[in-house]
Amino acid sequence: MAPSMEIPERVRPANDNGYFEQLTKAVFQAGFSWSVIRQKWPHFVTAFDNFDVDTVAAYDAPETERLLADAGIVRNGRKIQATIDNARVIQGLRQQHGSFAGYLRSMDGWTYEKRRDALTRQFGGLGRTSCFVFLWCVDEDVPNWEER
Repeated sequence: MAPSMEIPERVRPANDNGYFEQLTKAVFQAGFSWSVIRQKWPHFVTAFDNFDVDTVAAYDAPETERLLADAGIVRNGRKIQATIDNARVIQGLRQQHGSFAGYLRSMDGWTYEKRRDALTRQFGGLGRTSCFVFLWCVDEDVPNWEER
């Protein structure tokens, strides 16, 4: 990562909910101060039901309105909806690959660019940089920051 940037922690999530949380964090950090997101993150965890994939995937209009009114999180409608949609994508990938980690392992041997493109096509709010951050944070192989 660039020397002037804060380097986020790398973790290997224990389950799909952990991957979902890291994906959501990467989506919400895009365009915002990382310190703001870090400060608000405990409230995000509560607001999004501990990032339980199945619970968030079942959110409908009342939950969306609740989140849009919640001053404890970043109230960005596109990112909130992307989070709900992304939970549904993870459910589908889990059916196909057994887990999100299984999905990532199905891309072993792919170039970074091919993995990035697959992820950014499937997940709302995930762009080139936020995909790099997500993969970095979940301890996947990524190129040097300057090469991304």
